[in-house]
Amino acid sequence: MFHPSSGAAAPIAARPCVRALALALCAAGAQAQPLAENQAPTTVVTAARAPQSAQQLLADLSVIDRAAIEASGASGLADVLARVPGIQMVRNGGMGNTTNLMLRGADTAYTAVYIDGIRFSSQSGSGGATWESIPLALIDRIEVLRGPAAAIYGSDAIGGVVQIFTRRAQQAFAPSVSLGLGSNSTRRLQAGVSGMGGADQAWDYALDIASERSDGFDVRPSRNADRDGYKSLSGAARLGWRINDSHQLRASLLASDIDAGYDNSTKPGVDDRSKHRMHAAGLEWNAQWSERWSSVLALNASEDRYETTPTAYLSTTQLRGLSWQNQWRLGAQTFSATLERREDALQNAPVDRERAQNALALGYQWHAGKQHLQAQLRHDSDSEFGGKQTGSLAYGYDLTPQWRATASAATAFRAPTLYQRFSNYGTAGLTPENGRNVELAARYRAQHNEFSATAYRNRISDQVSYQVGARGCASSLGCYVSVAQAEYQGLTLAAATQALGVRWHGSLDFNSAKDASTGLYLTRRARQFGTLGASRQIAGWQWGADVQWSARRFDDAANTKVLGGYALWNLSASKSLARDWKLRARLDNAFDKRYETAATYATEGRRFFVSLQWTPTP
Repeated sequence: MFHPSSGAAAPIAARPCVRALALALCAAGAQAQPLAENQAPTTVVTAARAPQSAQQLLADLSVIDRAAIEASGASGLADVLARVPGIQMVRNGGMGNTTNLMLRGADTAYTAVYIDGIRFSSQSGSGGATWESIPLALIDRIEVLRGPAAAIYGSDAIGGVVQIFTRRAQQAFAPSVSLGLGSNSTRRLQAGVSGMGGADQAWDYALDIASERSDGFDVRPSRNADRDGYKSLSGAARLGWRINDSHQLRASLLASDIDAGYDNSTKPGVDDRSKHRMHAAGLEWNAQWSERWSSVLALNASEDRYETTPTAYLSTTQLRGLSWQNQWRLGAQTFSATLERREDALQNAPVDRERAQNALALGYQWHAGKQHLQAQLRHDSDSEFGGKQTGSLAYGYDLTPQWRATASAATAFRAPTLYQRFSNYGTAGLTPENGRNVELAARYRAQHNEFSATAYRNRISDQVSYQVGARGCASSLGCYVSVAQAEYQGLTLAAATQALGVRWHGSLDFNSAKDASTGLYLTRRARQFGTLGASRQIAGWQWGADVQWSARRFDDAANTKVLGGYALWNLSASKSLARDWKLRARLDNAFDKRYETAATYATEGRRFFVSLQWTPTP
C-alpha cells in the first residue's frame, strides 16, 4: 500500500528533523510515563456522531483543546490544523484569503465541517468549507476524524470530518478577557462570559466576542509592493435549558466577518478586498426517553457570503438542515438510526439554484472484551441525482491492554456543487464522485502515553476537475468534467510521551496523492511532512519549542513547477503572573524561512505575538 522509496528526498536541512521525529515516535512506544499535554478527552462525538468513550475508538481521530489553541498563538484555524497529523494547508496570500486544507492529501472539498453540529460549506467553485472565514478565537475544542465517514455524515466526507465546538459553561460565573499584540501591528481583543443559573442550575450560557486587526505583509511582491492587511470581528452565543433530568434544549449562534486585502491577479498594482461573512444558527432537543433510548432532534442553518471589491464578485451559499438521531443501548451493543434532510442554495450570478437531500442512516457498535465492531449504512436521496448508498465496517482487537489493531473499509461520495453544474463553466450532467477506502492501524496507550500507525488507501472515481478545451464546454475558457481518477495512499505516525522531564509530541506523514490516469502527483501536496514539539516547566515558566517540516511539492498538474521544502522553528513561553493573570509569548518561524505553499504567494516571515489573559478563578 505504501512505498517510502517512491517519495522525494527530504531537503538536507530538514533531515535532522526527520531523525528527531523518528526518535520521538520510538520513545513513545517504549516508555510509559504520565503525560498531560494534548490528552484526548474521555468522550468524543465525531467518530460515531454521538458521545463515545475514547477507549472505544476504532477511527483515526485527533483532539485539539482550548489550551493547545491558545498556546499555538495562531490567528487562523488552518494554521492550527496544519500541525495536526495528516493535514496540509495551502493559503493564497495572508489571513482572510483563500485557504485550502487537505486531509490525507484529499481535496479541501472532501472534508465535511461542522460547527456546534451545524454543517458549514460553500456551493461556489469546487466547494468545501471556507476555512478563512471560521473564527479561531471562538473555538473551544476541535475533533479531526481522518478517513471517509459518508456512511455517517453523507455527501462530502470522503477524506474526513472536522467538528468544531464553541465554549459551554462549566461553572456558575466565569468571565475572561485577553489582549494580544504582535508583529505587523497585529492587535487582538477577546472577551467572554459563561455561567449557570436558575433553580438547580437549570440554565447555562456562554457569550464570546473577538476582534483582530493587522497591517499584514506583502503577499505578492511580484504584483504590488504593499502590505495586505486584514480585520475581523466575530461572536458566538450558546444557551442551554435543562427542562428536567431527561430533557435539554440548546440554542447556538455564530457570526464572523473578515475583510482582507489582496493583490489583483490579472491587474498588477491593483488592490482588492475580499469580504467574507459567515452566519450559523442551531437548535437542539436532547432527550433520554429511557435507560436505553436517547435521541437528538436538531434544526440548523448557515450562510456563507463572499464578496470582492472594487473588482465586483458576489457569491452566497445557504444551507439548512434537519436531523433526528436515535440511539438504543443493549448491554455491549449500541444501535442507531438517523433521519436527515439537507437543503443547499446558491446565488452566484447567473446561478440561482437549490437542491435537497433526504437520508436514512443506520449504525451498530459492539464492544465485548477484546473485540470491537462498528458498522454503518446510509441511503441518500438527492433531488437531482437520485439514490446513493454508502457503508463502512471497522473491526478492532486488543492484542494487549495497551495495544489495539484495527482494520476498516468504507465507501463515500460527494455531489458536485451547484456552481460546477450551472455556472458559465458548469456541466449540468456531472455525476457524484465516489470513493473507496481501506486502512489498517495499530495504536498504543498506557498511562497517558500514545502511539499510532495508520496505513490507508483511498481511490476516487468520477472526480470532478476543471479542464481547458474539454469537449462540450459552453465556455472557451474550459469547464468542469467528471473524468478524473485519483488515489490517495500513505502512512501516518503519531506519538506523545514524557522523557527526561520534557513532554514530547510528534507526527510524521508519508502521503502519495496521484492522478490515477496519468500517474502524476496532485498539486501542492508534499509527500512527506511532520511536526515535533517539546515543552518543559522551568522557574515558573512553561517553555515550548516545535518544528513543522515539509518536503517539496509541485505547483502544477504537469509536475514541472517545484515548490521547495521547508522547516519552520517556533518557540513559546507562558507564565501565571498572579492568580487570575497569564502571560503568553510566541515566536513563529524563528529563522525567518522564506517559502511558498502556492507559487507567487509569499508567506509570513518571522512573527511574534504576546498576549495577557485575565480569567478569574472561582
